[in-house]
Amino acid sequence: MILTADGIDVVAEATNGAEAVDAVRRTRPDVVLMDIRMPELDGLEATRRILGAGPGGPRVLMLTTFDLDRYVYAALSAGASGFLLKDVTPEQLTAAVRLVRTGDALLAPAITRRLVERFARRDEAASAVHRDLAALTPRELEVLRLLARGSSNAELASSLSLSEATVKTHVARILGKLQLRDRVQAVVVAYETGLVSPGEG
Repeated sequence: MILTADGIDVVAEATNGAEAVDAVRRTRPDVVLMDIRMPELDGLEATRRILGAGPGGPRVLMLTTFDLDRYVYAALSAGASGFLLKDVTPEQLTAAVRLVRTGDALLAPAITRRLVERFARRDEAASAVHRDLAALTPRELEVLRLLARGSSNAELASSLSLSEATVKTHVARILGKLQLRDRVQAVVVAYETGLVSPGEG
C-alpha cells in the first residue's frame, strides 16, 4: 500500500520465503523487499536462492526488527544490498527502495563497518572461496581499505588527494574485478579476507 501510493509498482507479494523465491522467478522484479524472519523458508535462505540464480537478478532490501541483529550480517553476506528497520516511516521505505534500485547500497558506510566488525569472523577457507584480492592494484587495495573503514567518496577523495570522479572510478573497478554488487559487499569482503581487521582505524 505504501509503495503503490508513492508510484512504485508492486508486482507480487509473498507470505513466506518459498513463495518469495517463486514470485521472483515469475515476475523478475528490480527490487525485493524481504523480511528476514518468515515461515517455511526464512528471508536469508530465500535471498541466497534468489541471488544465487545468476547475474542480472534483483536487488534485495532486508527488513529486520533489530539494527544489530546477527542476521543482518548474514543477509549482507548473502548478497543483500542493505537493510531497514521495520519501524521506518513510509517516506524512508519508498526512498530506500528507489535508492537500492539505482544500484546504491542502503547502509551508511559507518553502519556497515559497525555491523561487519561485530559479526565478521576471519575464515581462511571462506576467504579463499570468496574473492582473490590479487586482482586489485595497490591503489584499489588502498581505496578498499578506506571504504571498509567507513569512508564516504568525499572522504576517500580528500584522504587520497583524488577527485570524487576518480574515486568513483576506482570503486567501480573494485566492484567489477571482485564481481560484487555494491559497496556493502565490498566492505564484507575486506573484513572476510583480512584486508581490514575489526577495530582497525
